[in-house]
Amino acid sequence: MIDIHGITKVYRMGNTEVHALRGVDLRVAGGDSISVVGPSGSGKSTLMNIVGCLDTPSSGTYRLDDTLVSEMRDDALATIRNRKIGFVFQTFNLLPRQSALDNVCLPLLYAGVGKRERRTRGLESLKRVDLDRRANHRPSELSGGERQRVAIARALVNRPSILLADEPTGNLDQKVGKEIISLFSRLNQEENVTLVIVTHDHEIAAMAPRQVEIIDGSIVSDKS
Repeated sequence: MIDIHGITKVYRMGNTEVHALRGVDLRVAGGDSISVVGPSGSGKSTLMNIVGCLDTPSSGTYRLDDTLVSEMRDDALATIRNRKIGFVFQTFNLLPRQSALDNVCLPLLYAGVGKRERRTRGLESLKRVDLDRRANHRPSELSGGERQRVAIARALVNRPSILLADEPTGNLDQKVGKEIISLFSRLNQEENVTLVIVTHDHEIAAMAPRQVEIIDGSIVSDKS
C-alpha cells in the first residue's frame, strides 16, 4: 500500500539547508501495523507528513495504492487525504464547544454529507472506539483518554484504509497510553486498518508488530 523509495526532504532556512530525510526507503503492506520511533528531530514526523500527503518530498518517489502521489499538487493530495487517510495527533485538536459526536462528524460536514447520514456514521465511529455512550459530552467533560478516543473516531469516520498517529500517547499517562495503543491494535487486527504510529517512546513502539527506527533522517533498523 505504501511504497517509498529514496525520499529526501530538505528545508531551507535562509542560506542554511536542513536535511530532515536522507534517502528513506519504506514499504508497508495493506493491513500492516508499524511504529516509527526516533528521538526529537530525527525526521519521523516529516516522514509521517509525507506518508499522510501533508507534505511533498524534495526528491524520491512515493506510491500509495500504486498511485504516484509524490508529484501531485495540493488539491489532488487533499482528495487522497480525505478518501484514504485518517490522522490522530498528540493534542487531540477537538472543538471545545462541540459535543463528541459533532467533533467526530466534522470531516463528513466538510465532505458535504447530509445531516442524518453524518449522525449515523458518527455514532457508528464512536461505537468502534467504545465511546458511543459519551456522544453528547463536550471535551471538557471527558478524560484525556476519552478525548483521544474521540479523535480516533473522527479519524475513522471517513472509513480510511490508513490510520496515521503522531505521538498519540504524548499527553496521556502510561496506563491510558497503553489502552490507546491496544485500541489501535484491535482496529488493525479486527478491521484491517493499516496502522502507522510515530513515537519517541521505545516501550510504546515495541507494542507494534514491526518497528522502524529513524535517526538523523535515515532508517537505521526495521525489525519485526
